[in-house]
Formats: sequence, structure tokens, C-alpha cells
Amino acid sequence: MYKFFFTKFHALFLQQVPATGIGLFRLLYGLVTLQEIAFLLYFNHLIFDPVPYIDIEFPMIPFFLCLWGLCAFFIVIGYHCQRALIASYLFWLVFVQFTPMQRDFDGGFDIFMTGAGFFLMFMPVDRAFAIDRLRLKLSTPFTHYRQYPKARVSALSYYLPVLICLGFLYFDSAIHKLFAEHWRNGLGAWLPSTQPYYMSALDVSWLLNQEYLQKFIGYTILVFQFTFLFFFAHRKLRPLFWVTGVSLHSGITLILNIYPFGLGMLVFYVLLVPFSWWRCLGRYLRPGQPLLTVYYDRDCPLCNRTVLTLNHFDLLHCIDFKDAQTYAHDCVQLSVIPPDTLLKDLYAVSGKGRVYSGLDTYIQILINMRYPALFGWLLKIPGIYHYAGARYRAIADTRARINCGTQCAPAYSLRLPSFYSAIFEPTESHAQLKNTRKITKIFIFLVFLQLNSSIHYGLVYRFDIDTRGNTAAQALSQASNALLMVSQTFVGITPHALYLHDHFEGYDKLLAITYVDPKGAEKWLPFVNQEGRLLAPHWGRVHSMWANIAVTPNINEARLKKFIMKITAFWGHRLHLDPAQTRFNIKLKANSAPSVWIHDLRNLNLHGTWQTIGTARWLDGQFVIHLPRDLEAHGA
Repeated sequence: MYKFFFTKFHALFLQQVPATGIGLFRLLYGLVTLQEIAFLLYFNHLIFDPVPYIDIEFPMIPFFLCLWGLCAFFIVIGYHCQRALIASYLFWLVFVQFTPMQRDFDGGFDIFMTGAGFFLMFMPVDRAFAIDRLRLKLSTPFTHYRQYPKARVSALSYYLPVLICLGFLYFDSAIHKLFAEHWRNGLGAWLPSTQPYYMSALDVSWLLNQEYLQKFIGYTILVFQFTFLFFFAHRKLRPLFWVTGVSLHSGITLILNIYPFGLGMLVFYVLLVPFSWWRCLGRYLRPGQPLLTVYYDRDCPLCNRTVLTLNHFDLLHCIDFKDAQTYAHDCVQLSVIPPDTLLKDLYAVSGKGRVYSGLDTYIQILINMRYPALFGWLLKIPGIYHYAGARYRAIADTRARINCGTQCAPAYSLRLPSFYSAIFEPTESHAQLKNTRKITKIFIFLVFLQLNSSIHYGLVYRFDIDTRGNTAAQALSQASNALLMVSQTFVGITPHALYLHDHFEGYDKLLAITYVDPKGAEKWLPFVNQEGRLLAPHWGRVHSMWANIAVTPNINEARLKKFIMKITAFWGHRLHLDPAQTRFNIKLKANSAPSVWIHDLRNLNLHGTWQTIGTARWLDGQFVIHLPRDLEAHGA
């Protein structure tokens, strides 16, 4: 096995491919992290306070969330990538392990994002769509951008994260699905979409009511997850796996209210895009010829840095920058620009031969770059135009020049010190072989960790194997648990037994909360609505708190009361309710979660009669709740 993996990995190690996908992967991962931090800030008191707005245990949480958000923003723009990724990875570890995020508010993707962040630290994330790459260019401003080497990276940096973070996850998940009756019946995608707590606001009844189509989707997911690990890298099958995976996770994002999980998984499919697709997309978006030619002063450091910056953001290659000294004859003849004024300003010539200078050149650059065209049009507004023109003139007339000719172009290497460069970019062949061996051994160790998780939870737990009477088996079980703790915490290898029979079997009741206003009118908290759906923005980890921990097939009374207390305290404060004068009613209605097909189950579950089964009040700062002694007896 070692020799097989070593041969494959060494071939991919030496194969150089564009860095486009990894740059986008970093950017999108940062955006998903950023939106989750914004979510945590919004629900800060609900998630982290023992009693929202009353007992504040972590007053510095918003400060640290803002620091984390700054790191995520740096990841998005690619600024100090290595440091930002390390800091973000540590934030994931700390918040998941040392706050209620995992215990009570598991968003379903925290461990997955931790694992993704771990592998990102070892990827060439600074090679595309990154400010770090621009910083390196600006360190040698007199080198023309055409002289910089194209961003090429090892193909192994694409395949390894997909293999481990997606391939292992899918295979483990598929093993667990075989133990769920509704998945064996082909209804694995259908059943969660019919449950009010899990559905989004998008009504897809027309799709859910197609029985054979839903079963086809369910069985397709099983086949897809079992085969992905072995065939996703096959050149001819790769587009098929890409389309299937993107469709699957787009459906999760749109149809279910666990959109962060769907988005987090979708981000990985940027790495799975065939490299030829990037080239085709580039040919489609980029013009055949530059739309604008800009002439600049080669001996001006400011001009050179400006050109490097503008070219860095010219993603579609719409602008061609030429130094006026080399192309003086061409631009004077073409544009009728007086030679004595050529170096005093920034000139541009459009494809139709129209000449622009000064601020107008910048306006045309922004417009012709297409995506920032709005800023170009804003600069044309009277007042803004005159102010910007005065600022431009003040800078242009005082800029410094040096007379160095071609001597100002030193040798250049686009490489920042990083984990990736240390592992994947040694120049000696023996060092490349040595590093490939290390990567292969680490991968085999990760395979062992995944097998430990899958066997422990997918087989031993599912078959309910009793190890209490066997000393050796008990020791082995304890060692397995210790490994699971390490692999789950630091690498994101964890059981993926999501939405199985032990989750939905017996899910026959829904709970909601209303309150009575000072006029005696009963109103619904903006949490669970009259249909039983969880309202935005409670999706994600707040949904998990209520639908996966508080209200389950086997309700734990202590946990339910705890979360009713947190919800009423949170929304009571947000709605400015007088805690001493407000009575909260606990509502219940029946729900159906079968393992067999039922036509129009989504709408059947959304309709139904609510009954008041309990009340809750805040009396003298104490939460008092009255619920039936046997809540399990209520409902269906």
C-alpha cells in the first residue's frame, strides 16, 4: 500500500498546475468563516451567556470574535496568509473546545471547518487572488509584470485536501447511512426536507412529491459517497463527480436550513474543478486584445508600483501597460502625444485611438477592467471629479524619478516563506523524494485515524458489540476513544452519522414558544412560527440547539427547560418585554417522520393544531417553567 501511494503522490508532487483554484478556495473559505463569525456576534448572548443578557459569563467574547473576524478578512484578501490561517485555526480550536459552541450549539460543520483550516495552512494560498503576491511584486517595482513567473503549484496540494476532507467524510457517512431504514428505502434526501424544523423557507413540494425522483436522488447520494474516494481523481469521471457534488450541496444549502454546512462543503468543489475548465473560462471572459493601452514613466517608482497594483487587480487582462521610454515612438505616432509631455503624465489610448491623460486615464482603467467600473463612473461625478483631479495633480507633479534605465530590474522570485514552500518546493530531487515519503507516511496515518473512527462508530457502535467482559477489548476501546479525541479536535476526522434513523425515528412532536403581551394578545416569538419552521436567522447552530438537542425523539426535560430559558431570555430582551409581566406559553403539535413514502408530507407537517402544554415566567430574576411530567405522552 505504501509503494502504491508513494508512486501516485510523487507523480502529483512533481506535476505543476495553475494556482487559480487554491486561491479561490482560500477566499471562499474565508468568506464562510466570516459569515459564521457574524452569526456568532449576532447570537453572542444566546450562545455564550449561561442566561442571555442576565448572567454574562464571557464579556470578552465579542472582542475575540472581532479579532477572529479580522483574521478571516485577511484570509479573504490574502494578506499575511500564513499567519492569518494559523490564527484562524487556533480560534476554531479554542471556540469549539472551550465554549458552548460544540456542546449546545454544534453548527454541524465546526469540526469540518477546523479540518479544512488545518490543511489550508499547508497549501499555496498566497499564489492567486492574494495581496501577498502583490506585496512581493511591489518589493521589486522596476520589474515589469510580464517578467514575473506564472503562479504554478504542485497538483498534490489540490488532491490531498479533497481526498481527506471530502473522500473520507463521504465514505464514513455512507457506512452509517446503511444502518438507517429511510436511507435504505432511498428517502435519505426526502425525509429531512419534509420536517418543519429542518426545511428552509423555499417551498419545494413539487420536487418532494415526485416519489421515484426522490428515491433516485437518495440512492444516487449513496453511490456517490461510496465511490467518491476511489474515483474522483479519474480524469473522465471528475466532471461527473463535480456536477453531482455541487448539485447535492447546493440542494442542502437551498432546501434545508443548515446552509453553513452546505456552503462549507461547496467551497471544496473549487479544488475539484478540472484545470481545463479554468483555461476555458479565462478564454471566455478575457478580451482577445487589450481594451486600453497605458503608457507610464519607467523611471518613476510611484508609476511602477501603480502599474503593478493595477495589473494585479486586472483579473481579466483588459489593460496593457507599456513604459513610455521603450514605446515612445509608437505612442507619439499613434496618439499624437507631444514628446516633451509624454513623461509628465499617465497616458492611455483606447482601442478606437482615443487619448486620455491624468485622472481620465484612471477612470478609463477602472471602466475597462469591467468589475470596478462603478468606481470609474463615480469619479466622473462633478465635485468628486474635480477633487480627485486636484489630488492627482498634487501627487503627479511632486513624484520622484530616478535614472536607472534597465539596471533597476533585479532577479525576482515569487515566493514567501510558508509551510507549503518548505514541503513542496525543494529544488533537489533527493529532497523531493524525501518529502514525498513523509507525505505518504502522514497520509497513511490519517487513513488509520479515519478507519479507527469508522470502525469504532460505524461498526462496533452500530452492532452494539459488548466489550465489558473482555479486558483486551476494553483497553482497545479506550485507546480508540483517545485517538478519536485527538483526530476530531485537530484534524476534523469525526463520525458523520447525520440525519439517520436514530435521529428521526420517533420525531413525532414539535414545540414552539409564544408570549402574552400587555394587552392580553398571544403572539409568537420570532423563533418557531405557526407552521413549525425555524425562522431566519436561527438557521445553522441555533437550529441544531433546538432541533437536535432540545426537541428530540427522546426529550431530556432538563435540557429542554434550559434551552426554553435561554430562548425566552434572549428574545424577551430583544423584544423589550417586561420579564416580570410576561407569560410565555409552550406550544406543541404533532409531527410525522416515517421511513416510507407519504405523499405531500411536507405540507401535512406544516399544518396542524397547536395546543398549549406549559407556561414559563421570569419571577424575581428566577425562571419558573411548568411542563407536563410525561412530555413523551403528548404529541402523536
